[in-house]
Amino acid sequence: MPNLEHPAYPAATLLHLESLVPCRESQVSMLLSIFGERQQFSFPSIFIYGHTSSGKTYVMQTLLNTLQLPHVFVNCVEYFTSRLLLEEILIQLQNSSSETEQTSHVPCDNFNDFVRLFKQAVASRELQDQTLYIVLDRAEQLREMEANILPAFLRLQELTDRNVTVVLLSEIVWELFRPSTGCFEPFTLYFPDYSIGHLQKILSQNHPSEYSADFYAAYINILLGVFYMVCRDLKELQHLAVLNFSKYCEPVVSGEANERDTRKLWKNIEPHLKKAMQTVYLREISSSQWERLQRDDGEPGQLKGLSAHTHVELPYYSKFLLIAAYLASYNPVRTDKRFFLKHHGKIRKTNFMKKHEKTSNHLLGPKPFPLDRLLAILYSIVDNRVAPTANIFSQITSLVTLQLLSMVGHNDQLDGPRYKCTVSLDFIRAVAR
Repeated sequence: MPNLEHPAYPAATLLHLESLVPCRESQVSMLLSIFGERQQFSFPSIFIYGHTSSGKTYVMQTLLNTLQLPHVFVNCVEYFTSRLLLEEILIQLQNSSSETEQTSHVPCDNFNDFVRLFKQAVASRELQDQTLYIVLDRAEQLREMEANILPAFLRLQELTDRNVTVVLLSEIVWELFRPSTGCFEPFTLYFPDYSIGHLQKILSQNHPSEYSADFYAAYINILLGVFYMVCRDLKELQHLAVLNFSKYCEPVVSGEANERDTRKLWKNIEPHLKKAMQTVYLREISSSQWERLQRDDGEPGQLKGLSAHTHVELPYYSKFLLIAAYLASYNPVRTDKRFFLKHHGKIRKTNFMKKHEKTSNHLLGPKPFPLDRLLAILYSIVDNRVAPTANIFSQITSLVTLQLLSMVGHNDQLDGPRYKCTVSLDFIRAVAR
Protein backbone atom coordinates (compact mmCIF):
# COMPACT_ATOMS: atom_id res chain seq x y z
CA MET A 1 0.00 0.00 0.00
CA PRO A 2 1.51 3.39 -0.97
CA ASN A 3 2.41 5.79 1.83
CA LEU A 4 1.65 8.92 -0.22
CA GLU A 5 -1.99 9.66 -1.03
CA HIS A 6 -3.55 12.88 -2.29
CA PRO A 7 -6.76 13.35 -4.28
CA ALA A 8 -5.26 16.12 -6.47
CA TYR A 9 -2.50 13.98 -8.00
CA PRO A 10 -2.56 10.65 -9.88
CA ALA A 11 -1.65 7.56 -7.87
CA ALA A 12 1.06 6.60 -10.39
CA THR A 13 2.77 10.00 -9.95
CA LEU A 14 2.70 9.69 -6.17
CA LEU A 15 4.06 6.14 -6.37
CA HIS A 16 6.93 7.37 -8.55
CA LEU A 17 7.56 10.25 -6.12
CA GLU A 18 7.68 7.81 -3.20
CA SER A 19 10.35 5.75 -4.96
CA LEU A 20 12.48 8.88 -5.45
CA VAL A 21 12.42 10.01 -1.79
CA PRO A 22 13.09 6.89 0.32
CA CYS A 23 12.87 7.31 4.11
CA ARG A 24 11.27 10.76 3.74
CA GLU A 25 7.68 9.69 3.11
CA SER A 26 6.31 11.29 6.29
CA GLN A 27 7.87 14.68 5.50
CA VAL A 28 6.61 14.57 1.87
CA SER A 29 3.14 13.59 3.07
CA MET A 30 3.13 16.56 5.46
CA LEU A 31 4.21 18.92 2.66
CA LEU A 32 1.48 17.59 0.35
CA SER A 33 -1.09 18.25 3.07
CA ILE A 34 0.19 21.82 3.50
CA PHE A 35 0.31 22.49 -0.26
CA GLY A 36 -3.22 21.26 -0.90
CA GLU A 37 -4.48 21.40 -4.47
CA ARG A 38 -2.96 23.61 -7.16
CA GLN A 39 -5.58 26.35 -7.03
CA GLN A 40 -5.81 26.46 -3.23
CA PHE A 41 -3.94 29.05 -1.19
CA SER A 42 -1.14 27.33 0.71
CA PHE A 43 0.50 28.50 3.95
CA PRO A 44 2.26 31.88 3.29
CA SER A 45 5.68 30.67 4.45
CA ILE A 46 7.20 27.33 5.42
CA PHE A 47 10.46 26.92 7.34
CA ILE A 48 12.23 23.55 6.84
CA TYR A 49 15.31 22.86 8.95
CA GLY A 50 17.64 19.98 9.72
CA HIS A 51 21.31 19.07 9.74
CA THR A 52 23.36 19.02 6.56
CA SER A 53 22.67 16.13 4.18
CA SER A 54 19.27 15.34 5.69
CA GLY A 55 17.49 15.60 2.31
CA LYS A 56 15.88 19.06 2.56
CA THR A 57 17.00 20.44 -0.81
CA TYR A 58 16.67 17.13 -2.64
CA VAL A 59 13.17 16.44 -1.34
CA MET A 60 11.90 19.92 -2.24
CA GLN A 61 13.38 19.82 -5.74
CA THR A 62 12.08 16.30 -6.38
CA LEU A 63 8.61 17.11 -5.03
CA LEU A 64 8.18 20.29 -7.09
CA ASN A 65 9.62 18.80 -10.30
CA THR A 66 7.74 15.49 -10.10
CA LEU A 67 4.37 17.14 -9.47
CA GLN A 68 5.24 19.89 -12.01
CA LEU A 69 4.37 22.69 -9.60
CA PRO A 70 5.39 26.23 -10.68
CA HIS A 71 8.37 27.23 -8.58
CA VAL A 72 11.55 29.30 -8.28
CA PHE A 73 14.61 27.77 -6.63
CA VAL A 74 17.40 30.12 -5.42
CA ASN A 75 20.54 29.44 -3.36
CA CYS A 76 21.14 32.36 -0.99
CA VAL A 77 24.88 31.66 -0.80
CA GLU A 78 25.22 32.20 -4.55
CA TYR A 79 23.02 35.32 -4.52
CA PHE A 80 24.38 36.89 -1.36
CA THR A 81 22.91 40.41 -1.55
CA SER A 82 19.26 41.43 -1.51
CA ARG A 83 19.46 42.94 -5.00
CA LEU A 84 21.01 39.81 -6.52
CA LEU A 85 18.46 37.61 -4.76
CA LEU A 86 15.39 39.61 -5.80
CA GLU A 87 16.58 39.98 -9.39
CA GLU A 88 17.32 36.24 -9.68
CA ILE A 89 13.76 35.39 -8.57
CA LEU A 90 12.35 37.74 -11.24
CA ILE A 91 14.74 36.38 -13.89
CA GLN A 92 13.67 32.79 -13.22
CA LEU A 93 10.02 33.82 -13.45
CA GLN A 94 10.65 35.49 -16.81
CA ASN A 95 12.73 32.64 -18.22
CA SER A 96 10.10 30.04 -17.37
CA SER A 97 7.38 32.05 -19.07
CA SER A 98 5.43 30.28 -21.78
CA GLU A 99 5.74 33.32 -24.03
CA THR A 100 8.28 33.06 -26.82
CA GLU A 101 9.83 36.51 -26.50
CA GLN A 102 11.85 37.19 -23.35
CA THR A 103 11.33 40.50 -21.61
CA SER A 104 14.36 42.67 -20.96
CA HIS A 105 16.05 42.58 -17.57
CA VAL A 106 14.62 45.14 -15.14
CA PRO A 107 16.82 46.17 -12.17
CA CYS A 108 15.29 45.71 -8.74
CA ASP A 109 16.81 47.95 -6.07
CA ASN A 110 14.42 47.38 -3.15
CA PHE A 111 11.54 45.23 -1.99
CA ASN A 112 8.90 47.76 -3.13
CA ASP A 113 10.14 47.40 -6.70
CA PHE A 114 10.21 43.62 -6.27
CA VAL A 115 6.54 43.49 -5.22
CA ARG A 116 5.52 45.57 -8.25
CA LEU A 117 7.63 43.56 -10.72
CA PHE A 118 6.57 40.28 -9.12
CA LYS A 119 2.89 41.07 -9.72
CA GLN A 120 3.65 41.81 -13.37
CA ALA A 121 5.64 38.59 -13.81
CA VAL A 122 2.92 36.46 -12.20
CA ALA A 123 0.25 38.11 -14.37
CA SER A 124 2.27 37.42 -17.53
CA ARG A 125 2.55 33.74 -16.57
CA GLU A 126 -1.17 33.51 -15.77
CA LEU A 127 -0.49 32.00 -12.36
CA GLN A 128 -3.51 33.45 -10.58
CA ASP A 129 -5.21 30.05 -10.56
CA GLN A 130 -2.36 28.03 -8.95
CA THR A 131 0.22 28.39 -6.20
CA LEU A 132 3.73 29.61 -7.02
CA TYR A 133 6.50 28.33 -4.71
CA ILE A 134 9.63 30.38 -4.02
CA VAL A 135 12.27 28.15 -2.41
CA LEU A 136 15.22 29.89 -0.72
CA ASP A 137 17.98 27.37 0.01
CA ARG A 138 20.61 28.16 2.69
CA ALA A 139 18.18 30.73 4.05
CA GLU A 140 20.40 31.56 7.04
CA GLN A 141 22.16 34.01 4.70
CA LEU A 142 19.04 36.21 4.82
CA ARG A 143 20.05 37.29 8.32
CA GLU A 144 23.09 39.05 6.82
CA MET A 145 20.93 41.17 4.49
CA GLU A 146 18.77 44.21 5.20
CA ALA A 147 16.46 43.91 8.21
CA ASN A 148 13.27 44.05 6.12
CA ILE A 149 14.11 41.19 3.72
CA LEU A 150 13.23 38.22 5.94
CA PRO A 151 9.94 39.66 7.35
CA ALA A 152 8.91 40.72 3.83
CA PHE A 153 9.47 37.24 2.39
CA LEU A 154 7.45 35.72 5.24
CA ARG A 155 4.50 38.00 4.32
CA LEU A 156 4.96 37.96 0.54
CA GLN A 157 1.52 36.44 0.00
CA GLU A 158 -0.06 39.33 1.88
CA LEU A 159 2.09 42.03 0.25
CA THR A 160 1.47 40.87 -3.32
CA ASP A 161 -2.09 39.57 -2.86
CA ARG A 162 -1.08 36.57 -4.97
CA ASN A 163 -1.17 32.83 -4.41
CA VAL A 164 2.50 32.42 -3.47
CA THR A 165 4.29 30.37 -0.81
CA VAL A 166 7.87 31.05 0.33
CA VAL A 167 9.81 27.97 1.50
CA LEU A 168 12.97 28.57 3.58
CA LEU A 169 15.54 25.75 3.82
CA SER A 170 18.11 26.05 6.59
CA GLU A 171 20.45 24.09 8.85
CA ILE A 172 19.67 26.20 11.94
CA VAL A 173 16.51 26.48 14.03
CA TRP A 174 13.87 29.17 13.61
CA GLU A 175 14.65 30.73 17.00
CA LEU A 176 17.95 31.98 15.57
CA PHE A 177 16.06 33.65 12.69
CA ARG A 178 13.28 35.43 14.56
CA PRO A 179 13.89 39.23 14.56
CA SER A 180 13.73 41.06 17.87
CA THR A 181 10.89 43.24 16.54
CA GLY A 182 8.75 40.22 15.75
CA CYS A 183 7.49 38.94 12.41
CA PHE A 184 5.01 36.55 10.82
CA GLU A 185 5.65 33.03 12.13
CA PRO A 186 6.14 30.42 9.37
CA PHE A 187 5.04 26.82 9.52
CA THR A 188 8.11 24.88 10.73
CA LEU A 189 8.99 21.36 9.59
CA TYR A 190 11.94 19.37 10.91
CA PHE A 191 13.95 16.90 8.82
CA PRO A 192 15.69 14.49 11.24
CA ASP A 193 19.03 12.85 10.49
CA TYR A 194 18.99 9.57 8.61
CA SER A 195 19.33 6.58 10.91
CA ILE A 196 21.74 3.75 10.09
CA GLY A 197 18.81 1.74 8.73
CA HIS A 198 17.79 4.61 6.46
CA LEU A 199 21.36 5.01 5.20
CA GLN A 200 21.56 1.26 4.54
CA LYS A 201 18.35 1.39 2.50
CA ILE A 202 19.29 4.49 0.50
CA LEU A 203 22.87 3.43 -0.27
CA SER A 204 21.80 -0.10 -1.21
CA GLN A 205 19.58 1.25 -3.99
CA ASN A 206 22.63 2.22 -6.06
CA HIS A 207 23.94 -1.33 -6.52
CA PRO A 208 25.65 -2.08 -9.88
CA SER A 209 23.66 -4.24 -12.29
CA GLU A 210 26.44 -6.86 -12.62
CA TYR A 211 26.21 -7.77 -8.92
CA SER A 212 23.27 -8.96 -6.85
CA ALA A 213 21.44 -6.64 -4.48
CA ASP A 214 22.32 -8.83 -1.47
CA PHE A 215 26.04 -8.66 -2.32
CA TYR A 216 26.00 -4.85 -2.51
CA ALA A 217 23.86 -4.60 0.65
CA ALA A 218 26.47 -6.66 2.53
CA TYR A 219 29.16 -4.24 1.30
CA ILE A 220 27.15 -1.23 2.46
CA ASN A 221 26.66 -2.89 5.84
CA ILE A 222 30.46 -3.27 6.21
CA LEU A 223 31.01 0.33 5.07
CA LEU A 224 28.52 1.73 7.60
CA GLY A 225 29.99 -0.44 10.34
CA VAL A 226 33.33 1.34 9.82
CA PHE A 227 32.25 4.92 9.03
CA TYR A 228 28.89 5.48 10.77
CA MET A 229 30.41 6.63 14.07
CA VAL A 230 32.55 9.31 12.40
CA CYS A 231 30.51 10.25 9.32
CA ARG A 232 26.73 10.36 8.83
CA ASP A 233 26.77 12.63 5.80
CA LEU A 234 24.89 10.82 3.04
CA LYS A 235 26.86 12.51 0.23
CA GLU A 236 30.20 11.61 1.79
CA LEU A 237 29.09 8.01 2.38
CA GLN A 238 27.93 7.73 -1.25
CA HIS A 239 31.35 8.97 -2.36
CA LEU A 240 33.12 6.44 -0.11
CA ALA A 241 30.87 3.60 -1.32
CA VAL A 242 31.69 4.27 -4.98
CA LEU A 243 35.39 4.78 -4.24
CA ASN A 244 36.01 1.50 -2.38
CA PHE A 245 33.61 -0.94 -4.08
CA SER A 246 36.13 -2.07 -6.71
CA LYS A 247 38.54 -3.15 -3.95
CA TYR A 248 35.74 -5.10 -2.25
CA CYS A 249 35.03 -6.98 -5.49
CA GLU A 250 38.66 -7.97 -6.18
CA PRO A 251 38.47 -11.48 -4.62
CA VAL A 252 35.25 -12.19 -6.55
CA VAL A 253 36.72 -10.96 -9.85
CA SER A 254 39.92 -13.00 -9.38
CA GLY A 255 37.97 -16.13 -8.42
CA GLU A 256 39.48 -16.40 -4.93
CA ALA A 257 36.06 -16.08 -3.30
CA ASN A 258 32.39 -15.99 -4.18
CA GLU A 259 29.81 -13.38 -3.23
CA ARG A 260 28.90 -15.21 0.01
CA ASP A 261 32.44 -15.44 1.45
CA THR A 262 31.96 -12.40 3.65
CA ARG A 263 34.99 -13.22 5.82
CA LYS A 264 37.44 -13.20 2.88
CA LEU A 265 35.84 -10.10 1.45
CA TRP A 266 36.13 -8.32 4.80
CA LYS A 267 39.80 -9.29 5.26
CA ASN A 268 40.55 -7.88 1.80
CA ILE A 269 38.74 -4.54 2.25
CA GLU A 270 39.60 -3.82 5.91
CA PRO A 271 43.05 -2.15 5.40
CA HIS A 272 41.73 -0.01 2.56
CA LEU A 273 38.79 1.23 4.65
CA LYS A 274 41.27 2.17 7.37
CA LYS A 275 43.17 4.24 4.80
CA ALA A 276 39.94 5.89 3.67
CA MET A 277 39.08 6.69 7.31
CA GLN A 278 41.93 9.24 7.35
CA THR A 279 40.53 11.11 4.33
CA VAL A 280 36.86 11.45 5.37
CA TYR A 281 35.55 14.91 4.38
CA LEU A 282 38.98 16.04 3.09
CA ARG A 283 38.66 15.20 -0.64
CA GLU A 284 42.35 16.10 -1.05
CA ILE A 285 42.80 13.75 -4.00
CA SER A 286 40.60 12.67 -6.89
CA SER A 287 39.03 9.24 -7.25
CA SER A 288 41.61 8.21 -9.86
CA GLN A 289 44.47 9.18 -7.52
CA TRP A 290 42.88 7.21 -4.70
CA GLU A 291 42.54 4.13 -6.91
CA ARG A 292 46.21 4.48 -7.94
CA LEU A 293 47.19 4.66 -4.28
CA GLN A 294 45.21 1.49 -3.55
CA ARG A 295 47.06 -0.34 -6.33
CA ASP A 296 50.40 0.73 -4.79
CA ASP A 297 49.44 -1.08 -1.55
CA GLY A 298 51.32 1.33 0.69
CA GLU A 299 51.21 1.19 4.46
CA PRO A 300 48.04 2.65 6.03
CA GLY A 301 50.09 5.27 7.87
CA GLN A 302 51.97 6.42 4.77
CA LEU A 303 49.32 8.10 2.68
CA LYS A 304 51.48 9.92 0.13
CA GLY A 305 49.64 13.19 0.07
CA LEU A 306 46.45 12.28 1.89
CA SER A 307 47.28 13.93 5.19
CA ALA A 308 46.95 17.68 5.43
CA HIS A 309 50.33 18.35 7.05
CA THR A 310 52.25 17.26 3.92
CA HIS A 311 50.63 20.12 2.00
CA VAL A 312 51.14 22.92 4.51
CA GLU A 313 52.86 25.97 3.07
CA LEU A 314 53.97 28.63 5.56
CA PRO A 315 56.37 31.59 5.42
CA TYR A 316 59.95 30.94 6.49
CA TYR A 317 59.75 32.38 10.01
CA SER A 318 56.22 31.02 10.56
CA LYS A 319 57.62 27.49 10.36
CA PHE A 320 60.21 28.30 13.02
CA LEU A 321 57.54 29.99 15.14
CA LEU A 322 55.37 26.87 14.93
CA ILE A 323 58.29 24.62 15.89
CA ALA A 324 59.16 26.93 18.79
CA ALA A 325 55.53 26.90 19.92
CA TYR A 326 55.47 23.10 19.88
CA LEU A 327 58.66 22.94 21.95
CA ALA A 328 57.23 25.47 24.42
CA SER A 329 53.94 23.54 24.75
CA TYR A 330 55.42 20.10 25.33
CA ASN A 331 58.71 20.83 27.16
CA PRO A 332 58.66 21.97 30.80
CA VAL A 333 60.02 25.47 31.54
CA ARG A 334 62.81 24.04 33.68
CA THR A 335 64.30 22.20 30.64
CA ASP A 336 64.71 25.34 28.49
CA LYS A 337 68.12 26.10 29.94
CA ARG A 338 69.35 22.56 29.24
CA PHE A 339 68.02 22.45 25.65
CA PHE A 340 68.59 25.98 24.33
CA LEU A 341 71.75 27.27 26.06
CA LYS A 342 75.23 26.15 25.03
CA HIS A 343 76.82 26.75 28.44
CA HIS A 344 74.02 25.75 30.76
CA GLY A 345 76.18 24.30 33.49
CA LYS A 346 75.67 21.03 35.30
CA ILE A 347 72.16 19.64 35.55
CA ARG A 348 71.28 17.87 38.77
CA LYS A 349 69.16 14.79 38.16
CA THR A 350 66.97 14.82 41.23
CA ASN A 351 64.43 12.18 42.18
CA PHE A 352 61.71 14.69 41.31
CA MET A 353 62.88 14.91 37.70
CA LYS A 354 63.31 11.14 37.35
CA LYS A 355 59.80 10.48 38.64
CA HIS A 356 58.09 12.94 36.27
CA GLU A 357 60.18 12.22 33.18
CA LYS A 358 58.63 8.75 33.01
CA THR A 359 55.31 10.30 31.86
CA SER A 360 55.25 11.43 28.24
CA ASN A 361 54.20 15.05 27.85
CA HIS A 362 52.41 14.09 24.63
CA LEU A 363 49.93 12.13 26.75
CA LEU A 364 49.30 15.13 29.00
CA GLY A 365 48.54 17.49 26.11
CA PRO A 366 49.92 20.94 25.23
CA LYS A 367 50.60 23.44 28.01
CA PRO A 368 50.11 27.22 27.65
CA PHE A 369 53.20 29.41 27.35
CA PRO A 370 53.79 33.20 27.35
CA LEU A 371 54.85 35.19 24.29
CA ASP A 372 58.31 36.04 25.63
CA ARG A 373 59.15 32.32 26.07
CA LEU A 374 58.05 31.63 22.48
CA LEU A 375 60.33 34.39 21.15
CA ALA A 376 63.25 33.23 23.33
CA ILE A 377 63.03 29.70 21.91
CA LEU A 378 62.66 31.13 18.39
CA TYR A 379 65.88 33.15 18.73
CA SER A 380 67.77 30.05 19.92
CA ILE A 381 66.67 27.69 17.11
CA VAL A 382 67.09 30.14 14.19
CA ASP A 383 70.65 30.31 12.90
CA ASN A 384 70.69 33.97 11.93
CA ARG A 385 69.70 36.88 14.15
CA VAL A 386 65.96 37.67 14.16
CA ALA A 387 64.73 41.15 15.02
CA PRO A 388 61.39 41.32 16.90
CA THR A 389 59.65 43.28 14.17
CA ALA A 390 55.95 43.74 13.42
CA ASN A 391 56.30 41.06 10.73
CA ILE A 392 57.10 38.42 13.36
CA PHE A 393 54.13 39.38 15.54
CA SER A 394 51.78 39.42 12.54
CA GLN A 395 52.89 35.89 11.65
CA ILE A 396 51.98 34.77 15.18
CA THR A 397 48.51 36.24 14.64
CA SER A 398 48.27 34.40 11.30
CA LEU A 399 49.10 31.08 13.00
CA VAL A 400 46.29 31.72 15.47
CA THR A 401 43.91 32.50 12.58
CA LEU A 402 44.91 29.24 10.86
CA GLN A 403 44.17 27.44 14.18
CA LEU A 404 47.72 26.09 14.35
CA LEU A 405 48.06 28.04 17.60
CA SER A 406 45.30 28.91 20.04
CA MET A 407 45.24 31.91 22.35
CA VAL A 408 44.58 31.19 26.03
CA GLY A 409 42.89 33.95 28.00
CA HIS A 410 42.28 37.49 26.73
CA ASN A 411 44.33 40.13 24.97
CA ASP A 412 43.86 42.64 27.81
CA GLN A 413 45.79 40.58 30.37
CA LEU A 414 48.54 42.56 32.09
CA ASP A 415 51.11 39.78 31.81
CA GLY A 416 50.69 39.47 28.02
CA PRO A 417 48.98 36.82 25.87
CA ARG A 418 49.49 33.09 26.37
CA TYR A 419 49.28 30.48 23.61
CA LYS A 420 49.00 26.74 23.03
CA CYS A 421 50.27 24.74 20.06
CA THR A 422 47.39 22.71 18.59
CA VAL A 423 49.20 20.60 15.96
CA SER A 424 50.39 17.00 16.26
CA LEU A 425 53.90 15.59 16.37
CA ASP A 426 53.59 14.28 12.78
CA PHE A 427 52.64 17.77 11.63
CA ILE A 428 55.70 19.31 13.28
CA ARG A 429 57.96 16.60 11.89
CA ALA A 430 56.70 17.38 8.37
CA VAL A 431 57.28 21.12 8.88
CA ALA A 432 60.71 20.62 10.41
CA ARG A 433 61.75 18.24 7.64
